[in-house]
Amino acid sequence: MVSTFVLLTAVVVALLAGPEPVIGAITASLQSILKNTHGSKEYGYPTDITRDIYPIPVHSHNDYWRDEPFYTGLSKGCTSTEADVWLYNDTLYVGHDQSALTEERTLKALYINPILDVLERQNPDSPFVTEPTKNGVWDTTPDQTLYFFIDVKTSGPETFKAVIEALEPLREKGYLTTLKGGRTITNGAVTIIGTGETPLDMVAPVKDRDYFFDAPLANLNDRKYKDITGLVSPIASTDFAAAVGKITLDTDPILSENQLKVLRDQIATAKKRGIGARYWNTPVWPIRQRNLVWRTLLREGVTLLNADDLDAVTAEF
Repeated sequence: MVSTFVLLTAVVVALLAGPEPVIGAITASLQSILKNTHGSKEYGYPTDITRDIYPIPVHSHNDYWRDEPFYTGLSKGCTSTEADVWLYNDTLYVGHDQSALTEERTLKALYINPILDVLERQNPDSPFVTEPTKNGVWDTTPDQTLYFFIDVKTSGPETFKAVIEALEPLREKGYLTTLKGGRTITNGAVTIIGTGETPLDMVAPVKDRDYFFDAPLANLNDRKYKDITGLVSPIASTDFAAAVGKITLDTDPILSENQLKVLRDQIATAKKRGIGARYWNTPVWPIRQRNLVWRTLLREGVTLLNADDLDAVTAEF
């Protein structure tokens, strides 16, 4: 009878003599290849900064609060970002309120320069490129625009004038979505949307421009906004709680019939004019309610889903 010790010894010898085990682990040989190829020119390419990132219809709400503004939303595939801007001494500072402002946190530093850097990576000079490109920020979907909401906090006319001037680096490179002759929109890598104290009369009457207006979704039928179309406002936004009311249900459907009718009417009104819908101030707690509202909004056809927790919202796609 063969002893247990002899059997164990035979198994060990066989394993050592045979091919490396691959189940549940990376073999030593493959680890060596991975280590040696890391960082080599053969395994990188010019536009790979956003490879494997697929854009999703999500607005990175209060993006400037994040540890890495713009870049965090980009890493999650958010097709929309935002910055609150305050004009002091001809400089646009970024922050939710005045007490949050610092000399370093400017629109140029946190958004214009980073966006421009990513776009330059996505549109490299190369002997293989036969004509200039205008790719967007995502390597997987280069024709997807990035919506950039700029929320004006200080005096509208002066601040938005400074915003228009601050866009020059992106404008010069041809990266902005533009309107020509009041009729023709040419989609660009970045679509600028003024919100907050942005004056409507600095946007709507201008026939040739590269900036747009965040119209009030719930008031599109008001006299002041009845003529607004997607040529002025590609996205219209409103306060979800104010428009729909308090949520009292905890099941799917999460909205009552009346609430759902309000939602559908607003989205339909916008859609007829070529305008996408976005709701802010959606529930953040409890989590179940938040997620059901997200799913309802997506199902009903919003263009952008407003979200603070980007890890949670990406799980919905």
